[in-house]
Amino acid sequence: MIPIFQQFPGLKDKLPYVSLCQFPTPVKKLDKLGQAIGVEHLYIKQDGLTAQPFGGNKIRKLEFLLGEALEQGAQEVMTFGWAGSNHALAAAVSANKIGLTGISMLMPQHSADYVRRNLLMSHYANAELHHYPNKLLRYLGVKYRQFRHWLKKGKAPYIIPLGGSTPLGIVGFVNAAFELKNQIEKKEILEPEFIYVALGSAGTAVGLMIGLKALNMKSKIIPIRIIGQDVTSPATVLELFSKTVDFLHTADPSFPVLELSEHEFNIRDEYLGSGYARFTKEGNEAVDLMDEAEGICLDGTYTGKAAAALIDDARKQVLKDRVVLFWNTLNAQDFSGFIKDLDYHRLPKSFHRYFEQNVQPLVDFGPEVT
Repeated sequence: MIPIFQQFPGLKDKLPYVSLCQFPTPVKKLDKLGQAIGVEHLYIKQDGLTAQPFGGNKIRKLEFLLGEALEQGAQEVMTFGWAGSNHALAAAVSANKIGLTGISMLMPQHSADYVRRNLLMSHYANAELHHYPNKLLRYLGVKYRQFRHWLKKGKAPYIIPLGGSTPLGIVGFVNAAFELKNQIEKKEILEPEFIYVALGSAGTAVGLMIGLKALNMKSKIIPIRIIGQDVTSPATVLELFSKTVDFLHTADPSFPVLELSEHEFNIRDEYLGSGYARFTKEGNEAVDLMDEAEGICLDGTYTGKAAAALIDDARKQVLKDRVVLFWNTLNAQDFSGFIKDLDYHRLPKSFHRYFEQNVQPLVDFGPEVT
């Protein structure tokens, strides 16, 4: 049984849930990187190992969201993102694993090797892929696909919002905080003072904030922006926090009524660069340093930028004598064997551009896909 259900049994009776993950994900002390940047007590939480054949932080949310899809008798799940979306891929792979079909409604982004790999893996997972040039056309496409699938299947697809960051999905990361607390009690890690995490749709950061508060832990979340304020702002964080706490308290009144004020967190904007999925020099250097010191892969879109903030703070002596945890949200499973023989021409034609245009000339780990 997952830790949050052990702590609050009433939630187990009320919340939909399907087991997809391999818990707990490991924590590891980063001695070499810590020595290189002057942080003696530096750890990593490896959420890249949540599941096979594709891991990462998104699977924690999907355990609850896909649980609800099954409870509602859905045959298909529809979600959203950009062309190389890790969330859309995680939804497609996880849905396929439990007998559902994933539908990914995607928009353009700057190409990278991981975009190619994720698109091919989505195809391997039998996902239905659609590409739209802007939000308006995607909105119209969603309405059309919902109606078409309702006519064909007798039921519209279950909708998973961008990033899966709904109160139900966020419960997955409230549980993650309880999981971390267990690892602290087992002395696998010292209680961190700071936890650095990439901030996209905010579900990871908000869920951890709620869990840490519920447990009266001293750890402070340091959210590093990887997406524009039009998607996620401080107001977004406060709203998601409040709605998720209300959701949990309603499901089980023994769950505490918690509050969050804007002065309790600071979204770090200075590592975003020129926008979502645009690699940065600092992020690229962080990817390099993590690989050289610890043999751990990061990416240019999410985790490289979050690590860049941590490394920069360390070099400014902000983290001296502190216990620091880097929450690695990137998939760490090698799925190259599943896609090595796939021809990108089997994808819808609108996705071929990602294989025919040059990728960003920055570090990107994983096998080349041609």
